[in-house]
Amino acid sequence: MASGAAKATIYHNPRCAKSRQALALLQESGADVTVIEYLKTPPARDTLAALLARGGIAPRHALRPDAPEVADDAAALDLMARDPATIERPLVETDKGVRLARPPELVREIL
Repeated sequence: MASGAAKATIYHNPRCAKSRQALALLQESGADVTVIEYLKTPPARDTLAALLARGGIAPRHALRPDAPEVADDAAALDLMARDPATIERPLVETDKGVRLARPPELVREIL
């Protein structure tokens, strides 16, 4: 790792092309990347709420388009905590912020 490299955490699904592209961009940037396969190791509801708040992302906007409809952001967080497959991906965090990297190039904003 290069001195001063950005640290990044990606909530990743290796089966998702957009998630793989975002991970590749992070790696190409020289970032020190922690990969969390969120389907195997789901974030707790509180962790998810904090990440989304830090990124200015409404929880309902972090749901996959094919997720069930929810009444409000609290219900969205409950659903994502109960069924991590409903979380839109990839979610990336660095010291500079959090982005829902769709498109993957959005990770550049926080490197």
